[in-house]
Amino acid sequence: MSKPVKPVSSYFGENIFDLPKMQQMLPKSAYEKILNVINKSEKLDRDTANIVAIAMKDWSIAKGCTHYTHWFQPLTGFTAEKHDSFIDYNDGGKIIEAFTGKQLIQGEPDASSFPSGGIRATFEARGYTIWDPTSPVFIMEYPHGNTLCIPTVFISYTGETLDKKAPLLRSIDALNQSAIRMLKHFSNPATKVFSTLGVEQEYFLIDREYYNARPDLKQTGRTLFGKNPAKHQQLEDQYFGNIPERAFAFMTEIEQESYKLGIPLKTRHNEVAPNQFEVAPIYEDVNVAIDHNQILMDMMDRLAQRANLAVLLHEKPFAAVNGSGKHCNWALATDKGENLLNPGKTPQSNLQFLVFLVATIKAVYKHSRLLRASIATAHNDHRLGANEAPPAIISVFLGELLTRVLEDLEKGRVTTDSDQAWINIGIDKIPEIPKDNTDRNRTSPFAFTGNKFEFRAVGSSQSPSTPITVLNTAMAESLDDIRLSIEKAVGNGKDFHTAVVEVLRKVISESKKVLFSGDGYSDAWHKEAAKRGLPNMKTSPEALASYLTKEAEHLFTHYKVYNEREIEAIYHIDIENYIKQVEIEAQVAKSMATTLYFSAATTYITELSQTVEGLKSTLGRGNNGVKTITGVVKQLSSLVSSLHEETSALEKTLASARKVEDIKKKGTAYLAVRKQTEAVRTIVDSLEEIVANDLWPVPKYSDMIVGL
Repeated sequence: MSKPVKPVSSYFGENIFDLPKMQQMLPKSAYEKILNVINKSEKLDRDTANIVAIAMKDWSIAKGCTHYTHWFQPLTGFTAEKHDSFIDYNDGGKIIEAFTGKQLIQGEPDASSFPSGGIRATFEARGYTIWDPTSPVFIMEYPHGNTLCIPTVFISYTGETLDKKAPLLRSIDALNQSAIRMLKHFSNPATKVFSTLGVEQEYFLIDREYYNARPDLKQTGRTLFGKNPAKHQQLEDQYFGNIPERAFAFMTEIEQESYKLGIPLKTRHNEVAPNQFEVAPIYEDVNVAIDHNQILMDMMDRLAQRANLAVLLHEKPFAAVNGSGKHCNWALATDKGENLLNPGKTPQSNLQFLVFLVATIKAVYKHSRLLRASIATAHNDHRLGANEAPPAIISVFLGELLTRVLEDLEKGRVTTDSDQAWINIGIDKIPEIPKDNTDRNRTSPFAFTGNKFEFRAVGSSQSPSTPITVLNTAMAESLDDIRLSIEKAVGNGKDFHTAVVEVLRKVISESKKVLFSGDGYSDAWHKEAAKRGLPNMKTSPEALASYLTKEAEHLFTHYKVYNEREIEAIYHIDIENYIKQVEIEAQVAKSMATTLYFSAATTYITELSQTVEGLKSTLGRGNNGVKTITGVVKQLSSLVSSLHEETSALEKTLASARKVEDIKKKGTAYLAVRKQTEAVRTIVDSLEEIVANDLWPVPKYSDMIVGL
């Protein structure tokens, strides 16, 4: 019989130092200053910081914390932390617990060992972490003690960004300013606009014993070799099926720990592939949502180890079955509680909605290359375009009704929908657009789903920060371009509503190439996209070069999201990461092929050869059994010979790629390394079908992903 479970509301957020706790524990004046820091971006004075720090220390110590850390998100895409104890000496030399405003606001971790893309030399060690008060401080509980975690940005000694949070915060500010300027024309009372995000996290679970026995999984996050079992996902019986007991126990523990940290997990279910699952929260402020996703990924890995499981966040841990994504449900909200991507019920709000809808389409169309670059990783290249992952072609899905509305708006036609119609300039009578006005399109990388856009192309192991930073910034520019065009038309004597509709018609005409409602997997779409001139960058080296364009430089520097050095650093870090990932995969593949698979195959050849000799002496050379086994030996020998050849070719390809000095050419050279690694895999997977099961040196797919 299961034990009673406490209502989530009774402990939700108990491990975060949020505004309600601040209001309870801080003097009124200090609390009001913190509110102004968070809501109005005012500077935090030292006296208030000291008051907050004392309250934070007392609260966390009462909850078992002995240490604090400035928790940050360097350009590795992961999280980082250096723990410091609260202990200090008082004036009398006695050990006490202390925590000051200075320690709260700023830390100084060693910056030399984090990637900087050339911003910092290896010997330049100084970097600063600075408290981000817009994301709640939280306590991470461990079996042997708790730690107070303070979300921070990470910058260099010279002030340039060394993390993913600082550019995100800059993009949030840019989007806010552009959106507010637009909303003033609609007499909208909002004083602040922010993007919201709901992150659907997909992942695989396998037994840790299998994980530990696979060098490729441990070192690269994916299986470099392996044949699918006879039954995997082809019967389509996994999706939304019964959750296995071990997975359910894991999910429950994840949820309970997440609720304590204020992470509003809402959904859990089986995904399409065996042993694949998904967890999804309610939408939140985008900065908090991304912090929560990073916390969640760290926590999933830690709790899986306790349960003797391994959580695989790689985008394609198993070949030929579904990969894993991180679907980012993005929308825009105001401080008055309005969703700007909600169609609304009145002509005025519908027109406002259409401005923000069309601005999003324009942003995606104009900056599709940068959006593709933002999701470009060695891991995600395996996933895009296969097994329910969207293609590398960035397109927008709106659904039948909205597509028709925009087509008719562009042409000045009447759109009829039931008893309602779009007439003339679209202000006399506009159809009420229901939230669920269209079916979903799982093949679209960027789909409108009623009152938000779902960016489906983001990879499961990625931080959402960079994709959302690009999207926010592109949207800020798009809103400004549309607003300036409207203001120019009004200045030339047009009334506001006519000006808006005329500008929207022009923008739709210019951007509609990016709209697509069909099957993104089909060859026909690839041909059609090429006719439309839409970029189809299938590999990371090609996509990442988009950061080095004048278009990217103008966008990011104009909105002060990245400066020129920071943009170049992002490119260098991402392309080097691609190269290193492919290099590691090739090295692991070569090692496994040589020391595991070659040995297993030759051992089996020896066993079969001995069997053949025994049969010959007993039954004679002409016996059918002798001929059959001899044929298998010949087949195995041929494959072993091919394995040696392909492995040698991999070593030569690696050596050639390493010699390339130019970073862009080097990235392209490593495409050949990846291709040759796959050639080695082809031979090994053929051997797996023949070599005796008891001699096979690693767990097979049939062990790892058939049941849990």
